[in-house]
Amino acid sequence: MKQFDRRIAVVTGAGSGIGRELAIACAERGMKLVLADVDPEGLSTTNSLMPSGIDVRTQHCDVSSFEDVRSLADLAFEEFGHVHLLFNNAGVATLGPVWSATPEDWKWVLSVNLLGVVHGIQCFVPRMIAGGDEGHIVNTSSAAGLTAVAGSGVYCASKHAVVALSECLLKDLELFGSKLKVNVLCPSLVKTAIADSDRHRPPHLAPTNPESAPFDRRVRAGMDASNVSAADVARITMQAIWDDDFYILPHPAVRLRVEERLRDIISDHQRHKPDNLVTTMDRP
Repeated sequence: MKQFDRRIAVVTGAGSGIGRELAIACAERGMKLVLADVDPEGLSTTNSLMPSGIDVRTQHCDVSSFEDVRSLADLAFEEFGHVHLLFNNAGVATLGPVWSATPEDWKWVLSVNLLGVVHGIQCFVPRMIAGGDEGHIVNTSSAAGLTAVAGSGVYCASKHAVVALSECLLKDLELFGSKLKVNVLCPSLVKTAIADSDRHRPPHLAPTNPESAPFDRRVRAGMDASNVSAADVARITMQAIWDDDFYILPHPAVRLRVEERLRDIISDHQRHKPDNLVTTMDRP
């Protein structure tokens, strides 16, 4: 996608962190914006940071609700007629060993991180296809969607699913001859409000992992030490959209971790190839 000026972008999770910086980056390129979040104060702050003259609409939206996301799509298309960039960015996190994760942890994280992206695709993409314009669907996953991280099993599962969903969406769009492209954003630790995402956790999903504290401290320390900012992630993402790069990995070290994981997969495959297996028929 080579033109941003006067195009329309929708950003979920725009009330803080990467979502806020994506909104700013789009505004700096002259785009019209529809910004959504469950945090009205954060959304208002993001709106106040928009450059003068930028056309912006904001709406409260819980991406785990199909009805909320459909209402967001209605707003975007009724106000502006088209959507060219869809950032399915809203996300939450919970930490702790997999065996002590609560059913509520699973429901909350999957409903936001995975179903939030699904709802965005279902509510926006058919209308974007019908519009016939070029555009991008940018799904925020994580480095945790490409690797495995101790104490992050629930989060990793949700983000691995977003990567797979994005890969399938790309193939579906290609099969149908659509002009739309897909990007999957996979940042590592960045100082954002996701470490405090419990502040928006629904009361009925409150019971959380009782063994999360040491993992939470480690994640917060890593975020504080990160030399990649949310603004860096947004800048790199906008360049990747321009260049039509599918995988967006703002942290160079993540590529090394992905290579290690793939080597492990391949080496296990080589070790367990049928030719190397002793079957029941081979035994005396």
